[in-house]
Amino acid sequence: MSRPSLRPALAELPPYVPGARSPVGAAAFKLSSNENPYPPLPSVMAAIADAAVDVNRYPDMYATELAEALGEMLDVPAASIVPGCGSVAVLGHVLAAFCDAGDEVVLPWRSFEAYPIAITLVGAVGVRVPVGDDGRLDLPALAAAVTPRTRVVLVCTPNNPTGPAVRADELETFLDAVPEDVVVVLDEAYVEFVRDPLAPDGLAVLAARPNVVLLRTFSKAYGLAGLRVGYAVARPRLAAGIRVASTPFGVSHVAQLAALASLRARTELMTRVDAVVKERGRMLTALRDQGWTVPDSEANFVWLGLGDHATAFAERCARAGVLVRPFAGDGVRVSVGEPEATDLLLEVAAGHTPR
Repeated sequence: MSRPSLRPALAELPPYVPGARSPVGAAAFKLSSNENPYPPLPSVMAAIADAAVDVNRYPDMYATELAEALGEMLDVPAASIVPGCGSVAVLGHVLAAFCDAGDEVVLPWRSFEAYPIAITLVGAVGVRVPVGDDGRLDLPALAAAVTPRTRVVLVCTPNNPTGPAVRADELETFLDAVPEDVVVVLDEAYVEFVRDPLAPDGLAVLAARPNVVLLRTFSKAYGLAGLRVGYAVARPRLAAGIRVASTPFGVSHVAQLAALASLRARTELMTRVDAVVKERGRMLTALRDQGWTVPDSEANFVWLGLGDHATAFAERCARAGVLVRPFAGDGVRVSVGEPEATDLLLEVAAGHTPR
């Protein structure tokens, strides 16, 4: 008897591993998913409540009002904005818009673990380029990996999970080396946390380079991880193609209104971002004072390159009441959360041999 067969590629598809969650009834600080530690603002909660009465209706398929508000904030045409169900889903739409089966996508590694999954699902081939020992992307190596089969290059800045952002001058050199028919995706999920004066202005890069696409999200700085709202910014012609590849009604009505309320409260929310950045600085300084070698993070997390000791360190943290994200064989990513959580993390780190 014949049976339906799954695509062979699925057998080798690396599973996405979510950050650990606290067991029911247990108390622990969750620093494993790069979430915003602050609860929604009252104005955002009110918008969510107002939107709930309409969940029997389909949402605006193109999130028109949200696209217009983002366009006004970013000083780009609304036609350049493509909202989607989180920047992960938007990345999938971007790849679907530009890649056919067998095309190559150049990506840094280790970087965002959803990249290989999204690439495989569209039938493309991922070409991994190692990240430097300092956690920085090797942009010359990324450019050198481009071949006639390359359709997209992914640049995660700041890089998840290692933390550093690329520099404006090195990005310009990189873009000069990449053919203009290759799409360069600047994944800026953590852009609001960047304080490096040498980091690029993604919007200025977009304005100067027609083959650049930006990815951004409301999950981190805006604290809407549970509602799944992200977006791409691209030249209108490219954005139109990405929009065609998007999931219909991908952003719920609740998520759209919450995102709009968050944009109206942006000043207040960026004050919270400043607090996270300050706590990031405290965590980095304390870890280095203990003897740790930690990359300069421009995101809302820090990276401990523990290699084969990553899992054991994460287990020690969990026993102490703080959940972190181990990447077996590579290191541990620690999100920046409440000061009390930082204190617990530092207690565990002080008892571990620094690397």
